[in-house]
Amino acid sequence: MSDLKKLSQRANRLLDRLEKFLPFEQPEPDWQAAHAFRWRKYNSTYHAGGYIQAIHHPHPITLSALCGIDEQKQRIEQNTRQFVQGFSANNVLLTGARGTGKSSLIKALLNQYAQDGLRLIEVEKHHLVDLHDIVEKIDQRPERFILFCDDLSFESDEPGYKALKVVLDGSIATVSDNVLIYATSNRRHMVPELMRDNLDTQHIGEEVHPSETVEEKISLSERFGLWLSFYPFDQDHYLEIAYYWLRHYGIHKMTPSIYAAALQWALLRGSRSGRVAWQFARDWAGRQQSLKASRNDS
Repeated sequence: MSDLKKLSQRANRLLDRLEKFLPFEQPEPDWQAAHAFRWRKYNSTYHAGGYIQAIHHPHPITLSALCGIDEQKQRIEQNTRQFVQGFSANNVLLTGARGTGKSSLIKALLNQYAQDGLRLIEVEKHHLVDLHDIVEKIDQRPERFILFCDDLSFESDEPGYKALKVVLDGSIATVSDNVLIYATSNRRHMVPELMRDNLDTQHIGEEVHPSETVEEKISLSERFGLWLSFYPFDQDHYLEIAYYWLRHYGIHKMTPSIYAAALQWALLRGSRSGRVAWQFARDWAGRQQSLKASRNDS
């Protein structure tokens, strides 16, 4: 028994030594079983890397649910339709006010075109350095892929900032034509713009020559072919969105008391956005349903 135990220990030590020389077997996603995916990292004792993980319950938002952004919706849907059909299309940068539907619009496009072969891979900011690895894993696939980078903001020296620039337009290797990058940001240029950056701006006659710092900061956003800007909603648009979501939750009449409550909700939040309108509708509908249940119980 003692000899068997020693043999087992020696075998385990041998396997530990061999492990570092064996390639890590990465799971292959089932591209037909899911439409949405995310890039995941692994880091074991001897191996580090990443793999594409399926998301089995993606957000069900539809294009018809997004109100007040008709122009932006039309332009990005046209770009996405071209892409899915196999025609040329642009990488897209969506910037502007928070809660106005930037991320929801991309999720809705996936739901609209998933049956036509569109797939979405969400890549977090701190994983952008792996963009080349992600592209290599999908460049021979027949599906069309959107790499989705949400809520981006950088310092100019961050590795992810440089990696995104290279993949967009700056590498000797061309990204395959079945991949686009759709990114959202609250900043147009995705990096802080400081007053001191303008100190080196040169004025030659009537011409203005921005400093190299300014040129560097705008160089990333310029690599996106399509820019879409989103603005805070006015009161009418805000109430329209609130009414849409109230109907979604089963309340089909917008009474004066609901109007007043919706405006009060926005005032307390300091914002009239689509997200705030949706949150109001969830709160109002939930409270009404709870009151109705309490009356029935009594």
